[in-house]
Amino acid sequence: MSYIIDGEAELEPLGDLESLTEECISKTEKSSYTVSSSYNPFKTSIFPVLIMNREFKIIHTNEACENMFMGFKHLAGKYFFDVFGKAFETDDARKIRETIKNGGNGFSWKGTAQLKDRNTVTVQIRVYIFPLEMDLKAPGDFVVMFDDFTEENKKLLRSVFLSLLEASKLKDNDTGKHIIRVNKYSMRLSQELFKSGNEAFKRIDADFIDNIGFLAAMHDVGKIGTPDDILNKEGPLSTWEWAVMREHTKNGAFILSTYPNPMAKEIALSHHEKWNGTGYPFQLEGEMIPLAARIVSITDVYDALRMERSYKPALNHDVSIRKIIEGSGSHFDPALIDVLKTITDNFAEIYSENAD
Repeated sequence: MSYIIDGEAELEPLGDLESLTEECISKTEKSSYTVSSSYNPFKTSIFPVLIMNREFKIIHTNEACENMFMGFKHLAGKYFFDVFGKAFETDDARKIRETIKNGGNGFSWKGTAQLKDRNTVTVQIRVYIFPLEMDLKAPGDFVVMFDDFTEENKKLLRSVFLSLLEASKLKDNDTGKHIIRVNKYSMRLSQELFKSGNEAFKRIDADFIDNIGFLAAMHDVGKIGTPDDILNKEGPLSTWEWAVMREHTKNGAFILSTYPNPMAKEIALSHHEKWNGTGYPFQLEGEMIPLAARIVSITDVYDALRMERSYKPALNHDVSIRKIIEGSGSHFDPALIDVLKTITDNFAEIYSENAD
């Protein structure tokens, strides 16, 4: 995975670490420094590697490192914490400094860093720092090796919750590819909201889009706790049956409470809330409803309208969109509906390409 930032990329130093490298660098030490290719055993390594001196000045990067951090132009000559400072927790940054300056753990450190930019999905990296030459009395230069484990971590986490989703589908077997389509609608609408530049949607970034593209499918996972005779009943539900059915929002929030991103719980709990405060379970209104839940509310209803159920016929795309638009300001966030109007053809395509 490449970490790319528009233009000249340079993360800001981390808070009070701005003077981290400056306090001990003399004018002489700031002079240019290069490493010959014969001195760099990591030149052809598949692992991204940079070499820095004891003053934290980057003096060499291998090709894998340049490819990984494509957005950072001309890493060599810059100072490590000026470029990567914001990626580390404050305590970790201090430990790195102490390790290299004072020789803790054999002048070696290992830990994690997180590279984040609004336009790029967060990159999680294992970082290993150790002397280039094993002269532990006074090592000169240090190797910094990176290992991107973003996808590995994401797959491990999501596989657990996909199992829960599969279990819920065994209970509610009338949904077909509904959850796949809701994921795609929600991701597409979020992409357009991001591009809109509307200040109301400033929370939406690359991570938001990536997460809702997975978590929207979890909106009804709480139905795993709904009795089968209610969940699969033919025809309309009675008043008390509706009361039981509505509990799936709270059940879902409980099930997803251990997911590290709060978006999962927000969607499960609030995707049936309405803009005017007449929804459930807590009659939230307006922007009290989490943004992700407001998005999924639209996409879930659109797809439900398109589907044939035992108690209703399937509606075509135009009629479904018209009903959604009619709900603007009452059921749905009107600002979201305004953006939806510009991409309705995309919704039709998603439904067609992922038909049951």
